Amino acid sequence: MTLSPLAGKPAPPSILVDVPRLVTAYYTGRPDPAVPAQRVAFGTSGHRGSSFDDAFNEAHILAMTEAICRHRRAQGIDGPLFLGIDTHALSAPAFATALEVLAAHEVEVRIDADGGYTPTPVVSHAILTHNRGRSDGLADGIVITPSHNPPRYGGFKYNPPTGGPAEADVTAGIEKTANELLAEACGTVRRIPYERARKAPTTRPHPFRQRYVDDLSSVVDCDAIRASGVRIGADPLGGASVAYWDAIRERWGLNLDVVNREVDATFRFMTVDGDGQIRMDPSSPPAMARLVALKDRYDVAFANDTDADRHGIVTRGQGLLEPNHYLSVAIAYLFAERPRWPAAAAVGKTLVSSGMIDRVAARLGRKLVEVPVGFKWFVEGLLSGALGFGGEESAGAAFLRRDGTVWTTDKDGIAPNLLAAEITARTGKDPGEQYRALTAEFGSPCYTRIDAPATPEQKERLKRLSPESVAAGALAGEPIRATLTRAPGNGAPIGGLKVVAESGWFAARPSGTENIYKIYAESFRDRSHLDAIVAEAQQIVGRALVS
Repeated sequence: MTLSPLAGKPAPPSILVDVPRLVTAYYTGRPDPAVPAQRVAFGTSGHRGSSFDDAFNEAHILAMTEAICRHRRAQGIDGPLFLGIDTHALSAPAFATALEVLAAHEVEVRIDADGGYTPTPVVSHAILTHNRGRSDGLADGIVITPSHNPPRYGGFKYNPPTGGPAEADVTAGIEKTANELLAEACGTVRRIPYERARKAPTTRPHPFRQRYVDDLSSVVDCDAIRASGVRIGADPLGGASVAYWDAIRERWGLNLDVVNREVDATFRFMTVDGDGQIRMDPSSPPAMARLVALKDRYDVAFANDTDADRHGIVTRGQGLLEPNHYLSVAIAYLFAERPRWPAAAAVGKTLVSSGMIDRVAARLGRKLVEVPVGFKWFVEGLLSGALGFGGEESAGAAFLRRDGTVWTTDKDGIAPNLLAAEITARTGKDPGEQYRALTAEFGSPCYTRIDAPATPEQKERLKRLSPESVAAGALAGEPIRATLTRAPGNGAPIGGLKVVAESGWFAARPSGTENIYKIYAESFRDRSHLDAIVAEAQQIVGRALVS
């Protein structure tokens, strides 16, 4: 991808979203279910789209919420539904629409007691806390967020009673019902006016922030962070964690500065991402340029995306850590410093995450569970304690409480950020220094991800590839050890291809939301070897796409 001349610079007025027009389009747009891009489509984390494209309009929210109500009834889910939103412009109108439908179905809905924003991990924590020890009256949740996507987007995801992203059979059923409702112009959707929905006896306030913040010491050593006096900088990136970091500082007595408390649906305070768009991605150097510029003020600094399910760690010596680097550090630290975790608890990673994690897991003597992209693959393992940690290369992770029981089964960007402070406090070395120690032990890998255009037909061909589709016997001069179309950890289809050699690998998979495919590659030798892997990967994938 060619770097935009705007990358890393303050967002100019010319690229700011027109919020009034965006919200108007939410109500006036009429999606055509005959157009695939305007139908409900659950990717790896819910449905996402823009009202400007008739891909996230009131009709979509009516249909999806009605479908979820029908799913709850069919599955006998009759406990509370925890409803959270982030700070994107389309989240508030979608919240109102969803509540109208939920109240019409007399679903007991829990909304933020302060009328604020609720991060994804906080909804997961609330679901699991309610369901602990229960076999009936189980809770589930909806989070209205497009995650780190640009301001023009909206998003909507469902978390069942397991607390994390719903499995494919659940989302497929909801998607099917929702699209049937779209086809009939939502004529059978039940709803009541918003004013009645807010006052309904089934709509109840919930102290999301207090419950989550008070419980944080069960997953991170807040006392050690406080006692050390580690200087911390936190940037919510204008997202749902905006009120949480002050609450965390006050509750746990941390030496923590919130570097920006601004909430603005245009996100005009952001620096521009590499492709010239505003994107609240805490793993992107251009988007994180402002916080990186403050790195010398703090012992460790960090940020979250808009629904706080992703983390971004900044240190003095390294600047912004690559997500794979911090995942490796977190795993090395946690499995050594959590003596109450189950002895058999494994390390979970997506198959496009760094091989450094494999080496760390081997040194720890822990089983490695390698799964397809999507955090839903970690839910059951985290819930049962079979996994101590689940992480993905896009800066998403969750791990067990200090006593070895489940914390969240969805990605939690807040806890990994605080873990960076714990690591710094207890070891005297920040995560950047810890990663340098790992490279001294295992070598210094080079990693990249490249996006390339692909038609819908080509994306389908890529999903259907078999190991026999790869005729090559070598990758960048090394014999190919494995050609995978199913994940080693659970045998699930990866929706693409992974090719592995002794000191490098690549994976290719189609995007679930855009007409592109992605190539991930890594070398444990050097940059020229990585370049050779990428070049051969493009040739292998190119041949497969035209065959």
